[in-house]
Formats: sequence, C-alpha cells, structure tokens
Amino acid sequence: MQRESVSGSARKIDHLGIAVFDLAQAERLYTEVLGLPVVHREMVEAEKVKTSFIPLGEVEIELLEPTDPESPVGRFLTTRGEGLHHVAIEVEDLPKALERARRGGFRVVDEVPRRGARGTMVAFLHPKSTNGVLIELVQRCPEEVQR
Repeated sequence: MQRESVSGSARKIDHLGIAVFDLAQAERLYTEVLGLPVVHREMVEAEKVKTSFIPLGEVEIELLEPTDPESPVGRFLTTRGEGLHHVAIEVEDLPKALERARRGGFRVVDEVPRRGARGTMVAFLHPKSTNGVLIELVQRCPEEVQR
C-alpha cells in the first residue's frame, strides 16, 4: 500500500549517530572487521565534534568523537558512555517538518534549521518528547556533494 506524501515528510533513515571516545579505534570495527569503507571524515566546529561516515546499505553509520568534553556529545559520553546518540531521518522540507513537530507538541532542540555535516541542514527533536530517542531531522541541500 503506497502512502500519500505529506509536504516535508520523512523519506528514510539517513544515518545512525554513535558517540565514541576514540574515532580511529571505533572505525576499526567497521573497516577491519566488517570490511566497510569510511567515505567521509569531517570536523564540525560548531558542534565541537569529529565525524566519520560509513555506508551500510541505504543507511550510514556516523561515528562522533567530541573535541570538547563540554560539547553535547562530550556530555553524552560523560553521562551515558559510548553508544547510540541519535537517529537521523531525512525529510523533504525541514522547516515544514520542524513546524509540524512543534504543532504536534514535540519539544525541539533547534528552533530553526542549522548547518550539519556534509553541508546538510539539520534540526533536533528532544528525546524527552520522542520516546527517549534524540531525533535529527536532515535535509540534503542541492549543492551538497552526493555520496
């Protein structure tokens, strides 16, 4: 059964963000054991984090190492340890999806979309309103280099 598309609706899981203490060490599981390539590394200064993207089928694994213990990922590691940090969902129209979340009573971390890794636009929904899971809404920009 095909569902009718809602403007700004979700397209797919874009990536799973995993917080790690040591990016190079964490990459070894995916590259050496599972034989997957790291296709992109980036320092996201605004978030004080180093990232690695590893494709696995239609979804990517994003490894996140904080460059500052007071960054969001740094605080996550201090309180929870390594593990799943967020689920990123690609949407057609990020401002519309964010507005629908607000209207639906969901708590937003980002009032307006901002730049994410690889030139995407992103906004986060707070885990206290999303069943304990930090949700990242992602919109790919036309000028973004395709993977």
